[in-house]
Amino acid sequence: MKKIRIAGVPEHFNLPWHLCIENGEFDEVDIDLQWTDIPEGTGKMCQMLREGTTDMAVILTEGIIKDIAAGNESSIVQVYVQSPLIWGIHVDAKSDFQQLSDLENKKVAISRMGSGSHLMAIVNAKNQNWNTDLQFEIVNTIDGAVEALSNSNADYFMWERFMTKPLVDNGTFRRIADCPTPWPCFVIAVRNEFLKSNKHVVDQILEIVNNTTIEFKDIPSIDRTLSTKYNQRLGDIQEWLKLTRWSQKKLDKPTFEKVQNQLFDLNLITDKRDYESVVK
Repeated sequence: MKKIRIAGVPEHFNLPWHLCIENGEFDEVDIDLQWTDIPEGTGKMCQMLREGTTDMAVILTEGIIKDIAAGNESSIVQVYVQSPLIWGIHVDAKSDFQQLSDLENKKVAISRMGSGSHLMAIVNAKNQNWNTDLQFEIVNTIDGAVEALSNSNADYFMWERFMTKPLVDNGTFRRIADCPTPWPCFVIAVRNEFLKSNKHVVDQILEIVNNTTIEFKDIPSIDRTLSTKYNQRLGDIQEWLKLTRWSQKKLDKPTFEKVQNQLFDLNLITDKRDYESVVK
């Protein structure tokens, strides 16, 4: 058995991986795929790829492109989710903030520097024509964000809208706006050192998960499974399923350049990479 380590967020997007593992589909081709949930998100996974503590990651597109530009020796082998990620912009439910304009020049809670919550806060500020030199409070996880907003150590927090909705429903957060990514949200990244000697194994892994994502929405009662597993209302999961499109294709050059140019324009990267050196 070939042991492969993969990391991803503990969110509904990644259920196809868990189904493949539980069904023994990787075992059948002698792959011991070991999944690690990373609640801290993309910034932490970039660090793991750099340190060699994971071989692969299901990771936010803008986050890994930024980190590769900064020297992360990894490549993007495929788009995993083609649809945008819908970032909800959340405040403490007891706060006085009622609309997006109230948050100009306010402090943002982020999981860590280089994470999606960090990068998309800057994208949102640019969209609103605000100063993009923001103040940040590093909170690591959603639980950390709840604490920071309730203690007024930060004013707002951006996170995937549906995963955060239970906190809106129970009166912890108030969502005052959405900010969809202007590109596909998740890609699959692999450490270059690992990819070089295990290209065939990576291809096998992609083939298995792609076969599941193609038919994922047709799995009987998948909405109920997702609702139970991720503590979501059934109606919310059904809406999320309608909006979400998985992919089985490579990241194309125009999309790669769109993300990279946006990061460059926001001064989040100083060097651009060639498409061919990043997408394998």
